[in-house]
Amino acid sequence: MKILVCISNVPDTTTKITFTPDNKQFNTAGVQFVINPYDEYALTRAIELKEAQGGTVTVLNVGEADTEANIRKALAIGADDAIRVNAKPTDAFFVATQIANIAKQENYDLILMGKESVDYNGFQVHGMVAEMLGIPSITPGVKLDVNGNTATVQREIEGGHEIIDAQLPIVVSAQQPMCEPRIPNMRGIMTARTKPLKVVEPTGSATKTEIDAFSLPPQKTGVKMISPENAGELITLLRNEAKVI
Repeated sequence: MKILVCISNVPDTTTKITFTPDNKQFNTAGVQFVINPYDEYALTRAIELKEAQGGTVTVLNVGEADTEANIRKALAIGADDAIRVNAKPTDAFFVATQIANIAKQENYDLILMGKESVDYNGFQVHGMVAEMLGIPSITPGVKLDVNGNTATVQREIEGGHEIIDAQLPIVVSAQQPMCEPRIPNMRGIMTARTKPLKVVEPTGSATKTEIDAFSLPPQKTGVKMISPENAGELITLLRNEAKVI
């Protein structure tokens, strides 16, 4: 079984967010970047499937050279090889196009990725990739098993869970609790240095969106304490000040 795992490079979740003076770009100065946490679920589950059933796991990242440290980390966790599309990930459509182009060339049985990246929270790439390839997309997966040519995915729906059987190839996006993400051990770190990392140029440059400006949410104001006996005042404040009812 050939598995492709798509990973993105995101700021560490403890990062203090700032923007460039023109508010057009995220300020990367001094920021620690990590593998997108949702992608780590996809990566670990892919490795578990490979260990149980055989096959290969390829990691794919659309990013510039500064993402290679985290690609090597994915190789240290257990992926067999990696591909980096040498381009800045400008928007979801561009990223999905690059992933689909690679997938068409290699005929993967299973394409895994996180349900979204924790920086933009777009929740778009998996569906776009599946549409471009003409195969099913199941999201968000919380459990994944493969038996022969059939994948069984449990996903969250409103008020419960749904279990779906689908024939490979498919695209599945992952979230917790699909598995317990792995930490690279010393042997994995050493072997990752010699695993193949192929760099390819992007195909096309079309994007469907552009950023007008970024802005931070308004600062939190002080808390108003309302007596439990004074529900009327609470309703008035929610209606007139908070404007939530």
